[in-house]
Amino acid sequence: MLDLFSIFSKGGIVLWCFQSTSDIFTPSVNSLIRSVILQERTGNNTFNHNALTLQYKLDNEFELVFVVAYQRILQLSYVDKFLNDVHLEFRDKYKNELQGARHTGDFDFKLTYDSVLKACESWAKSQAKIPKQMRTFEDSQKSKKTVASMIERKGEEKSKKSVKIVESKSLTNGKVEESPETDDDVIAANRAKLAQKLASKGKKEIKKSPKPTKSPKPEERVKQPRVWALGGDSRDLPSLDFSTDKPEDANGTINPDTQLVGQMTGAIRDLEVDSEESSSEDEEQTTQQNTKKSGGMFSIFKGLVGSKALTEDSMRPVLDKMRDHLIAKNVAADIANKLCDSVAMKLEGKVLGTFDSVAKTVKTTLTESLVQILSPKRRVDILRDCIHAKQEGRPYVMAFCGVNGVGKSTNLAKICFWLIENEMSVLIAACDTFRAGAVEQLRTHARHLNALHPESNHHGRKMVHLYEKGYGKDAAGIAMEAIRYASDTKIDVVLIDTAGRMQDNEPLMRALAKLIKVNEPDLVLFVGEALVGNEAVDQLVKFNQALADHSSSTNPHVIDGIVLTKFDTIDDKVGAAISMTYITGQPIVFVGTGQTYTDLKALNANAVVHALMK
Repeated sequence: MLDLFSIFSKGGIVLWCFQSTSDIFTPSVNSLIRSVILQERTGNNTFNHNALTLQYKLDNEFELVFVVAYQRILQLSYVDKFLNDVHLEFRDKYKNELQGARHTGDFDFKLTYDSVLKACESWAKSQAKIPKQMRTFEDSQKSKKTVASMIERKGEEKSKKSVKIVESKSLTNGKVEESPETDDDVIAANRAKLAQKLASKGKKEIKKSPKPTKSPKPEERVKQPRVWALGGDSRDLPSLDFSTDKPEDANGTINPDTQLVGQMTGAIRDLEVDSEESSSEDEEQTTQQNTKKSGGMFSIFKGLVGSKALTEDSMRPVLDKMRDHLIAKNVAADIANKLCDSVAMKLEGKVLGTFDSVAKTVKTTLTESLVQILSPKRRVDILRDCIHAKQEGRPYVMAFCGVNGVGKSTNLAKICFWLIENEMSVLIAACDTFRAGAVEQLRTHARHLNALHPESNHHGRKMVHLYEKGYGKDAAGIAMEAIRYASDTKIDVVLIDTAGRMQDNEPLMRALAKLIKVNEPDLVLFVGEALVGNEAVDQLVKFNQALADHSSSTNPHVIDGIVLTKFDTIDDKVGAAISMTYITGQPIVFVGTGQTYTDLKALNANAVVHALMK
């Protein structure tokens, strides 16, 4: 039983609606529009919200959306067929009213709706009575293989005995033409090659070196010093001594690099693009050049132009090539499939202009979808939030989580440097009580950051504090004490460093959920590497799921944002940014681009998409 059926335009005008109950379905439909249609996630036509399942179909020619809602516990096998049939009936009946994007008129669709629904329900009942049959051999993938493909193997030597099977015989001049090569011919050719090889070996003269009468005494082998590839004297070992350049002198005083001070004032700078986007004329020339190349991503549609409606079959070759291109750029395979399906659903039925090529249309649509995915759905202004929390008389709390070795402590120090550059005092809570050296690493960062911003430059106020309780303690308890200490001493920001943990480690994930539930930080940041592809999807899904499952609250606090590290090591393979943002729907707040405190950037969606599509 269907609870809701609605037809509305992409501009927000409801053309026709039917409700079988008095429930209010507006929040569910709005969630579908906000989370799926506007976020370019239309690859899967099913969306769950609360206790409802919503299925939808897009009409790209008339810019319409058809939505069906029913209870999630129901298994309705006819919904897909019903959507397709209603879509065709509505188009055919009101085609004149829908022309010109006017979307006005009296749409009396109740009788047609009831007849189509009744027919689909009858079809579902008849299909349920048909016993399931095994798949025939003709329907299997194995039937598509040829005999030659099953006999020949990749990497086989041509000199080996080959069996050539001719499946079809061609009739030429009234005679049947057989295969020119037979087994006897192959054997004779192999024998001739073997005889020729043996004859060439016999002609070679074998030269043997005369044996010495007495073997000389072996020389004593003395270990030679390692030769270093340095300029000047290669064995100048003092040139390898960098002890004079240490940041700490004999008294333990840190000599800070003052050139870093002042570079991070204000908002985080955007990630720079290696090559700026070209103008419209340059893009047109590049498109024409790409269509001439046979290996280009969209070159297979070089001869197709507009004035016709796009179908999935016509787009399938370029979508397959697009998927391979995205996977090669480190986008997770599942995400690449969903992106291609979303582009296909968005373009299916759309009528191209006279001079619009399919290649240009598909590429433009994909680029717009990727930019939309990477663009944050909500405002992320950490400095403003810190000032607001300070006005409320409490510290602003950020928690960092992630798997082992992704750079949580290093990027925490970068963010800490950015905050103190903007006159924010910071307390670092050393809640990684498991990894050896974790507390010492944060202690070293705190000393260096305080040396860069001494108390004399901030009216006698110490900018970076470290709250530590050693190893083996409860991380949630340490974080709670650190937040209380920051509140008592009027410290502006608290940065919680947690231990790295794999997403499958249930006890550690339960401990992380406890830390977040007990302390309720303002921002939970997931720190992930830009090097990973499919692994990023697994990490984010399981971290989010663990935070939701192990929390006792009805509205659990999950991941709020992403810190993407090691971005300087991947060149143009920036697909991890797409995978992480697509899975969580949360923005990438910071991007780590190096080893110094100033190597921290904000994500530029256009820059990432430009690198992904080139």
